[in-house]
Amino acid sequence: MTDSTTNKLSVVVACYNAEATIEAQLAALARQECERPWEVIVADNGSTDGSMEKVRTYQEVIPELKIVDASTRRGPAHARNVGARAASGDALLFCDADDEVAPEWVAALGDALDEHDFVASRMDSEKLSTPRSLEAKGNRRQQDGLIQYTYVPYLPFAGACGLGIRRAVHEAVGGFDEEMRYLEDCDYCWRVQLTGVKLHFVPEALVHIRHRDIGPGWYRQAQNWGEYNVHLLKRYQTRGMPKPSWKDGWRLWKRLIKRVPDLHRQSTRDKWLWSFGYRVGHLRGSLKHRFFAP
Repeated sequence: MTDSTTNKLSVVVACYNAEATIEAQLAALARQECERPWEVIVADNGSTDGSMEKVRTYQEVIPELKIVDASTRRGPAHARNVGARAASGDALLFCDADDEVAPEWVAALGDALDEHDFVASRMDSEKLSTPRSLEAKGNRRQQDGLIQYTYVPYLPFAGACGLGIRRAVHEAVGGFDEEMRYLEDCDYCWRVQLTGVKLHFVPEALVHIRHRDIGPGWYRQAQNWGEYNVHLLKRYQTRGMPKPSWKDGWRLWKRLIKRVPDLHRQSTRDKWLWSFGYRVGHLRGSLKHRFFAP
């Protein structure tokens, strides 16, 4: 166990063109109730809007707030790694520029990291998501525990927007894989756990997350997640992951076909579009990575 009065925490916020949301996250961080020393590092992934102007207005409100340039490579994995390298804390807390942490978030994860090396927050999407996107995606993700990977039986994981980890563990695994433009948090959680470090769920540490609004970006995100899921399936075949079955893939396609008559309902159409995009991404990933993933 570490001494919580001297154990410094570093909050790393990956940011790219988040002018519309980052002020709410910074205001939430300014309201933190935490007695131990901590800092905030905003890793700018090459924003071209007014995000950094918003951040600079909080440098007087949050004394230990600094901005680091993470623009040499696009992607949240790179931004988080750059922020982690600039951190001075013994432990790293990761959150995103479009979410909002609860007032006890830093303290709760800090307390958990006194006992464990790797921890994950509880998530809630009702506060920040539109009613339509909330109906389409729900509020179940990481609300009662870690996310269970169900495509094939494998390790649990958690979203990067609420992870906490001992700095030494983060460095030992080489940080986030910057080749992973999507699902990098799943890959990160698995790589850490495969070293023997358990991921612990901390319900006292709450993050209000924001679902993406329904639109073209919704479908593109589903495709990208589907493609990168194939990348994960291929990567972890040599690390104990079962091989996917063509029967499971056919079952998912059959379910999509059965729901076609109900597409006149908006709520059904939104969910169907996400599932269809994910399946298309799977096909694209299978061709790209030369790995059969139905």
